[in-house]
Amino acid sequence: MLDTKPQRRKPVGYKPGVGSRASRVVNLVGLLALAAVFLIPFYLIVRNALSTTQEITAPEWMWFPTDIQWSNFAELFNDPMVPMARSLWNSTVVAVLTTVGTLFLCTTAGYGLARIPNRFSNHVFYAILATLMIPSAITFVPSFVLVSSLGWVSDLRGLIIPTLFNGFVCFLCRQYFLGFPRELEEAARVDGLGYWGAFWRIVIPNSKGFLAAIGVITFVTSWNAFLWPLVIGRSSDSWTVQVALSTFLTAQTINLPQLFMAAAVAILPLVFVFLFLQRYLVQGVTQSGLKG
Repeated sequence: MLDTKPQRRKPVGYKPGVGSRASRVVNLVGLLALAAVFLIPFYLIVRNALSTTQEITAPEWMWFPTDIQWSNFAELFNDPMVPMARSLWNSTVVAVLTTVGTLFLCTTAGYGLARIPNRFSNHVFYAILATLMIPSAITFVPSFVLVSSLGWVSDLRGLIIPTLFNGFVCFLCRQYFLGFPRELEEAARVDGLGYWGAFWRIVIPNSKGFLAAIGVITFVTSWNAFLWPLVIGRSSDSWTVQVALSTFLTAQTINLPQLFMAAAVAILPLVFVFLFLQRYLVQGVTQSGLKG
């Protein structure tokens, strides 16, 4: 049989693949420009961390120091006034325990609100949402009074326990579990599992992407926290890395090379976290129910 469909005429001078190739080139150039803009702050941190104070404050711009000051790294950890190694360890402990505790509390609370029938579930959920509307400045002083009365000032418990439950993370977990396939849980109940068993054996193993995304966000937020660790960490033994960074910038002295070197060291853990878990961030947000 003859093909009776009308043939679409190609424009004069048309070459297959030229348009798609041009669009790929434009996209590549745009991505490279955005990447360069994104990497400029990191370049400045590394450049200044390996320079002297005179080179940093010089009126003539230098792309890189002529004599790289590798000794700035050793001086950072040998400074008797700033326990940088201890501060990095404290930040690691606080961020890891906060992330694990937040995931445990918020996933169990979110699953209970989404799946376990109770006439007060909506009331509890609305109360959690109401806490998100309260400015943190209002609860800051009562929280400090409570932590002080418990004797947790200059103690890692005062940095970790008050920040374990997060209303926003609980909201995300509830939204995610509302969209979780019920068929998998029903099959688990046929096998004799209750809510707790289905949660640990079925729901959690099939939610690794979402949990990894929430964990990354919680870890970064905890690592970058400054005001609460500054108030609670009175002793230098309980300083986090952000508090240690602030000691290089005071009203009396400004140690620019050490400040930038400390910033570079403080950023490294976050860079590694993003490199290994970046693909879970978009996946977790799309699975959390916050779709446009």
